[in-house]
Amino acid sequence: MDLDKRRRAMLREMGVRLWQPPSPPLAVANDAINTVAVGARPERAEARFDAEAEPARAPAPAAAPAVRPVPAQAPVSRPAPGLQPRPAGVALMDWSALQAAVAGCRACALCESRKNTVFGIGPAAADGAAPQVDWLIVGEAPGENEDLAGEPFVGQAGKLLDNMLLAIGLQRGDDAPTRAGVSRSLFITNVLKCRPPANRNPDPAEVAQCEPYLKRQVELLQPKMILALGKFAAQSLLQDSVPEVQKIPLGKLRGQVFRYLGVPVVVSYHPAYLLRSLGDKAKAWDDLCLAQAQL
Repeated sequence: MDLDKRRRAMLREMGVRLWQPPSPPLAVANDAINTVAVGARPERAEARFDAEAEPARAPAPAAAPAVRPVPAQAPVSRPAPGLQPRPAGVALMDWSALQAAVAGCRACALCESRKNTVFGIGPAAADGAAPQVDWLIVGEAPGENEDLAGEPFVGQAGKLLDNMLLAIGLQRGDDAPTRAGVSRSLFITNVLKCRPPANRNPDPAEVAQCEPYLKRQVELLQPKMILALGKFAAQSLLQDSVPEVQKIPLGKLRGQVFRYLGVPVVVSYHPAYLLRSLGDKAKAWDDLCLAQAQL
């Protein structure tokens, strides 16, 4: 019923209530709006339908930005705080310079705990030149007594070594006895020039730092025979001539003559080991006889 505002007011005054149709539901209204929208923009409605009907497609991966390869750089070896690189030019040092380099070396952590470096002992050098010796005895590393004395092979192991050497006519120091036609001079040293804490085994990195010192000692001393005592001495001297020498037991290196810088090398047990394994003293005697026979 189409009534104007005045007539509606009169009917309300008379107590007559007018009936009005309910408003359309919101969903119907929305459908109507959508119908109008679809009718107005058919191309958009079609596109939306296609997008829902087809399976979703993953977007194509974006091309990765080109990465310019960075040239590999060799690792730079820097000493730990408080340490210093090994002195340069060890291969060209004379005997006096080599002694000074060993005494002041701080190339590995052993310098922090040592009392003294142990360069070696042998005949006196004239005018700083290296003594020329017939025998070079190479041990493994200084122990507590050697660290205190600054001399290799002291204590019980040193006494045993002295007795072994005396049995074939050798004696450390300047008063080594001589005999016509028989070589008597010797020099005694170690692979490591500093004591490892608690007399532990030498670390490979420590052996590598000391190896140039030992090599230069051999070059300057020019011995006629090298006696390597213990597995670490054998490994250090034979690492370039015996394949995988680190995997070979010391017992299998005995009884043979090797070469280091052209010098014959005989391998034997370390005196400290012989103090614990008395039954192997006879084998050590055989090694001494083999080394002497090479002279």
